[in-house]
Amino acid sequence: MSERIGVSLGVDVGKARVGLAASDPDGIMAQPVKTLSRDVKKMSDIRVIVKAAEERSARRIFVGLPLSLSGGETSSTQDARDYADELASAVAQSGAECEVFLVDERLTTVTAHQKLREAGVNSREHRKIVDQVAAVAILDHALDQLRGRGSAGVAVSATPAPSPRQEGEETEG
Repeated sequence: MSERIGVSLGVDVGKARVGLAASDPDGIMAQPVKTLSRDVKKMSDIRVIVKAAEERSARRIFVGLPLSLSGGETSSTQDARDYADELASAVAQSGAECEVFLVDERLTTVTAHQKLREAGVNSREHRKIVDQVAAVAILDHALDQLRGRGSAGVAVSATPAPSPRQEGEETEG
């Protein structure tokens, strides 16, 4: 019997909202968890994701990296990279044993809208849940890669940010 993949989280980063999905411990199925309001100043959305990772003993978090169809950078690519860096730093500071990865998310939002239409969800209701559905698509893609090749995405390394004392103050001694 093969080793369990472990719980993974999927994150779809948008300008206003962040979708969150989680897998089962065997890494077979991704399910929507919630849609968070993006909070650039207080980073409450990042804290919720870190808490979810801790509560679920997640081994990895996959953040969608929006690339163009040709694989190039888009206007949202750097935003996703910055978000993943902030998330990796918050995970490291929390002490959670969880890695953060960037994974190609081309067309996940388009696919999410299509799935919602096929499911008969009113288009006015899409906004509330499309980020969760996109996070599920990101996580499904990453889990498929893990099962197939044993790796998925590009790891985001982060070291905890220095405390204010370390940044500029000298200690007496």
